[in-house]
Amino acid sequence: MNQSAKYASFSETGLDGPDQVLFTDADTTCNADGRVRIKLDNNEFNLYQPVSIPGVLTRTAKLYPDHIALVSRPDINGKRTTYTFQEYESTVRIVAKAFLKLGLERYHSVCIIGFNSPEWFIAELATIYAGGIATGIYTTNSPEACQYCAEYSRANIIVVENEKHLRKILQIKHNLSYLKVIVQYDGIPTEKDILSWGDLLDIGKRESENKLSYVLKTIGINECCSLVYTSGTVGNPKAVMVNHDNLLFGIRALLLVLRIKEKSEVIVSYLPLSHIAAQIIDVIINIVFASTVYFADPSALKDTLINTLLVAQPTIFLGVPRVWEKIYGKMQEKTHSVINTWIIKWAKEQALHYYTNKINGIDYKHWGYIVAKWLVFNKIKAALGLNKCYIYFTGAAPINIDIKRYFLSLDIPLIEVYGMSECAGPQTINDFKYSMVGVGKSLPGLYIKLDNINEHGEGEICMSGRHIFMGYLNAPKQTEEVKDKSGWLHSGDLGRLDSNGNLFITSRLKELIITSGGENVASYNIEQAILSELSYLSNAIVIGDQRKYLIVLVTLKSNMNEETGASLDTLASDVLKWAQSIGSSAKTVTEVINSRDEAIYGEIDKAIKRANMQAINNAQKVQKFEILPHDFSIPTGELGPTLKLKKNVIQKMYADLIDKMYSR
Repeated sequence: MNQSAKYASFSETGLDGPDQVLFTDADTTCNADGRVRIKLDNNEFNLYQPVSIPGVLTRTAKLYPDHIALVSRPDINGKRTTYTFQEYESTVRIVAKAFLKLGLERYHSVCIIGFNSPEWFIAELATIYAGGIATGIYTTNSPEACQYCAEYSRANIIVVENEKHLRKILQIKHNLSYLKVIVQYDGIPTEKDILSWGDLLDIGKRESENKLSYVLKTIGINECCSLVYTSGTVGNPKAVMVNHDNLLFGIRALLLVLRIKEKSEVIVSYLPLSHIAAQIIDVIINIVFASTVYFADPSALKDTLINTLLVAQPTIFLGVPRVWEKIYGKMQEKTHSVINTWIIKWAKEQALHYYTNKINGIDYKHWGYIVAKWLVFNKIKAALGLNKCYIYFTGAAPINIDIKRYFLSLDIPLIEVYGMSECAGPQTINDFKYSMVGVGKSLPGLYIKLDNINEHGEGEICMSGRHIFMGYLNAPKQTEEVKDKSGWLHSGDLGRLDSNGNLFITSRLKELIITSGGENVASYNIEQAILSELSYLSNAIVIGDQRKYLIVLVTLKSNMNEETGASLDTLASDVLKWAQSIGSSAKTVTEVINSRDEAIYGEIDKAIKRANMQAINNAQKVQKFEILPHDFSIPTGELGPTLKLKKNVIQKMYADLIDKMYSR
């Protein structure tokens, strides 16, 4: 960061909130009531004065009182409930008053567990208004994991969606020493002493504004307002502390690049709100830019998302890689009947030609692209509910370049965003100005560098700026491991920068395989190479840490149980057609494995050998493979709530198979 850095001015009274900076000389804290300095410097993007979350929502509600802020999912009668920004902010204040009446203490948390809904948004913002710390809990968490999150954050109040999540909390309620109240926001509670959402509103409506007004005056922009729990695949999750400025500064930097407009954007909320990506795209863009948020059905990730897209017609859409892969898979199923015609092929060529020129600095819409857009692309987007969309995000995990290229050929440029919870969301963005590959350049006002650069030009990616988190709650040692004394966040990712400053993620330090021969192997690159060679594989997990050579576990794409979200044994339709085309009669994964189907095993072997040809040495080559008995899913434990692979979990699940592969 610029050496001439200065700090935002402190409030003299401490009662000038919520848009005040409270006194501190610390740059890091692990205490719930801690504060950090806000650095300003001569960079033009860092000069704007910080504001608070309540300050932003209040401003937006005053500017656009009648604009629709939130649109619920349909009730049993098919009716959607809407909130204008005036109603939204008013309800947030009512719930904040209720939380204070029910005993929410300063710097204690309100934990929220449930699928995305207006009530989720309102409960989160009400917590912040009331001087508490909003804390999302993943809906997939076990009762024990819920207990850890709630007790660790000193939850006074827990807001649950329905009886399913209520039962989890009731199982561990006796172990929650700070808990005072449980609220159920969907339906009427059948359990004693559980408040309904209506009860909560009634309590808030009876309270005066006095206490809330006082609390708002004490709030500091540089205090923690939200906890984001990391995935916790190894040990307990860490609680990432972010303040008002962390959340708002990062999104302002993103918006400088994308030119998002006020009162114009429509967003569909469906990814877990306990994750930083959904927090930024759904909640923060909503209150900063007066966007309209539609809420998807809880089964959105089980194939009902398109129903909401068709109704909402979003202008901004965030899909994690597996969502884009699902859309890709559905479109591939129609390849033989629709997509695979000569006119589609021609249209895709026009799109790739246009974007290739754009990357090279020639932003000219030639006639072929214009005709293809009118004749093909607009119809495809309309069928997906994306015909009004102009920003297509992909993030939270790496995406296969073949998937990215496929959507680009359909005039759907997937803008890749790289970041993490500890930098409050986005750090870099690839908006196709420099390259189709890589994760782009650091956003305006955000800083990036590589640490401990090796002979290949790779180093650990480090980040700095006003968006960097305060610290891990009650975990100073873990905080020191990732946030150094100069404020640089050490990501744990290895990367390299090209001449344009475009960042390429080469591997995750914690996932870097070190063979028994001492070779460092970036497993991600090898996995992507294999998946690129054979699109009918859904996953490839390379194993080899402290082993003599590399092996890989793969899964075949299969159908999914729409009710549970678990993978079925039956092969996906495109895989089935491919299997038949190579001479296989198998219809299920079990048949493939039990018969060791020569055709399918043979094609996978060929794909791995082709991928091996890209290896820089023999240590990087995969020697053996096995097909796993089912595809990965959230219910079976291999995927996290944001559909990220849990590699440590997978390796434990298949430890016996792995040992067997190395023993023969």
